[in-house]
Order: sequence, then C-alpha cells, then structure tokens
Amino acid sequence: MHCQAPYCQVQELDTLDRRLVDSYQRGLPVCTRPFHTVAERLGTSEAEVIARLERLQALGVLSRVGPVFDHARAGASLLAAVAVPEAERDALAELINAAPGVNHNYAREHDYNLWFVMTAPDEPELEARLDALETRLGVPILRLPMLEGFHIDLSFPIPWAELERT
Repeated sequence: MHCQAPYCQVQELDTLDRRLVDSYQRGLPVCTRPFHTVAERLGTSEAEVIARLERLQALGVLSRVGPVFDHARAGASLLAAVAVPEAERDALAELINAAPGVNHNYAREHDYNLWFVMTAPDEPELEARLDALETRLGVPILRLPMLEGFHIDLSFPIPWAELERT
C-alpha cells in the first residue's frame, strides 16, 4: 500500500484505519483471501477491511493496494516515453492507458512528456504491444529497458500525531 497521508484529513482516520495502514504497507498475506487474514489479525471482518481500504483510497490516504512483483520473474516490462504535442497529450494519454499492460502513465515537463511502464508475459509479447501502441499513437516510442534493478522500499512509519497538528 502506498500512503499519501499528508494529503488527507488525518482526523477522519480512526484507530483501525491507522492500524491497517501501519500494518500492511508491506507484508500483505499471499493467500486465497488476504483481506480475511488481515481482518483476523486486526480483529474485524473481511468486509470491513475491504470497505476501509476503498474509503482510504477515496480519501487519498492510499493510492494503491496490491502486490509488487519482481518484473524479471513475472514476465517482461519496460519504461517508455513519447513526445507528443501538448494539445494532444490528454487524448494520447487515454490511448496509452487503454493499451494492454500499461501502468504508471504520467506526464512530465520534458520533450518526452508522457512516460509509462508496459508489461507483458514475455519479451516477444512486450515488443508486439509496444509496436501496436506506437502505430496507434502515430509517434515513436522511446524504449528504456532496465539495465540494473534497484529496490526502493516505500514503507515508512507514519507520524500520526504530527500529521494531526497540520
């Protein structure tokens, strides 16, 4: 889970919300019913955990709930960028978002102003997806394969008391 707590109304979060965020920034159980397991550990119901996660996302406390995979072991992926006219940026971003395997699409202040990650089950499928998207967009895609991987741990203790004062 990625928390964006400074941008939300911390006062709206009760003890269970805070325990959920603190406990599962990493280590979400890998099982058939992970939210049931979380609920048991927190002393609540599976439905309550799911409802709270949905609410926390709606409030902007969490941006995402889901696994993070080692892409090299789970298929193929690539960082990509395109340079598009500003007037067409939003329309082309929608085309990119609709392409299979695209995630992390975002605008940047650069000649290459749309950046995204594309995933696929294997390298040939990844290339086919990129080629098809390039044709659909009508602009070349800058392909930036990862040469060396780095793990950035985004979990951190949340200073709830400090956030309440802001």
